[in-house]
Amino acid sequence: MALWAALLCALVASLLSGLYLLGVFRSQRPNEPPLDKGIIPWLGYVLDFRKNSSEFLKKMQRKHGDIFTVLIGGYYFTFVMDPFCFGAIMKESRSKLDFRSFASKLVLQVFGYKPIKASQSTMHALSMKHLTGDGLNLLTKATMGNLQKLMFSKPSSREEERPWQEDSLFHYCYNIVFRAGYLALYGTESHRGVDNEEEANERDLIHSNQLFNEFRKYDRLFPCLAYSMLPPKDKLEAERLKRFFWSTLSVRRSCQKDNVSGWISDQDQFLAENGVPEYMRDRFRFMLLWASQGNTGPTAFWLLLYLMKHPDAMRAVKEEVEKVLRENGHEVKAGSPPTDITRDMLNQTPLLDSALEETLRLVAAPLLVRAVLQDMSLEMSNGTEYVLCKGDRVALFPHLSVQMDPEIHPEPHRFKYDRFVNPDGTKKDFYKDGKRLKYFNMPWGAGISICPGRFFATTEIKLFVFLMLAHYDLELVNGEEEIPAIDISRWGFGTMQPVRDVHFRYRRRF
Repeated sequence: MALWAALLCALVASLLSGLYLLGVFRSQRPNEPPLDKGIIPWLGYVLDFRKNSSEFLKKMQRKHGDIFTVLIGGYYFTFVMDPFCFGAIMKESRSKLDFRSFASKLVLQVFGYKPIKASQSTMHALSMKHLTGDGLNLLTKATMGNLQKLMFSKPSSREEERPWQEDSLFHYCYNIVFRAGYLALYGTESHRGVDNEEEANERDLIHSNQLFNEFRKYDRLFPCLAYSMLPPKDKLEAERLKRFFWSTLSVRRSCQKDNVSGWISDQDQFLAENGVPEYMRDRFRFMLLWASQGNTGPTAFWLLLYLMKHPDAMRAVKEEVEKVLRENGHEVKAGSPPTDITRDMLNQTPLLDSALEETLRLVAAPLLVRAVLQDMSLEMSNGTEYVLCKGDRVALFPHLSVQMDPEIHPEPHRFKYDRFVNPDGTKKDFYKDGKRLKYFNMPWGAGISICPGRFFATTEIKLFVFLMLAHYDLELVNGEEEIPAIDISRWGFGTMQPVRDVHFRYRRRF
């Protein structure tokens, strides 16, 4: 009898422990944000959140206000929707709020890369060295050359022979921008072993296109892979694609390339010096490819689409491009070679900058997450102070809380190409409740985890759009076509993608 009693007690203890781990017994404690666990133990609201993150958060905000804690897949997430609190969260020390633990799990899951414990500051410094200043000048020049190679491989025809070409806009933009960025970062075909430069260039075109096609396959699987929701068949495909990229981008193959960027080579050297094995460095390169090229092409698509759907915006931005060309002695004429755009020229385009920022406001939707490492307090803009619990996660979703807030951005669903610029070309300020906002558009994140590649990404997009507007006439095949809806499965992963492509036509202007 005593044995059965002992077994029963052990069973009950085990059951209670399991229920505790599932979050069944957690309740809102004094000074904590409103707690909403849903009705499913452990899972909580994971299905609702995965189905449509933005709509779920709107519902929770209407129910609980500007701060609330929800259970999602075994983790408690405290969402902060008050933009005046963002600064305190972004500036908080890593001893209290840490973004690396969440990011490390994600990159291991989707890229197979396990981050090292070596100084993150060194890695960040290397990115800043090569993705800003003189390093960015070199990358701009390399990207410019590759864009010309991809966009103008065929000589310009005479005016009477300049036919319209039709293509799918999303595929065209993503393909060109991805390939130009990839070649600029990961190097080009070596002239050694080939007969001439033309043959090497042709190999670059073929290889980069094949790589893009495989990348798109992986990109389509990415959201479900990140959420661990891939069916068995797609899991096998994801593993195949990982192995493909680990091999194609490998350190060993990189040795056979010319013009590998310092950003890639210096980071690889740093990892090698810190004892990271070669196979893991191959995986790191795959992660960098997605991080650097996964959002630029889609953003270029949206920007060109919005310009084509808004003739006043297209006219104003094109006039600015032509003005910059004239003032820098690069006016496009019949028979002239493709224009060389410099960083200095890109710094003379306030309207293009505003149109790009407006595009990002509409379609960039990252989810910014921090792990709470110790209990801490957070004061809201109304003066109410809340306790954030150790072991929880703090999350910001700026697309909803600032970018689509009608008080900050009137008519938030409307594309206004000059929303971010004053008539004199200076940048506008934005306000909420009569107070100036620091964080009014956050496509790149913020604080210590802000994307270090944002300057290079912006440069890629602007170079491509600048060349398209300078050298081509553009129009939609169906001028009445509605702007496609976004793919809601990609909430939280950067620039959103359309549910369908849009057909357009283009032809050389001269």
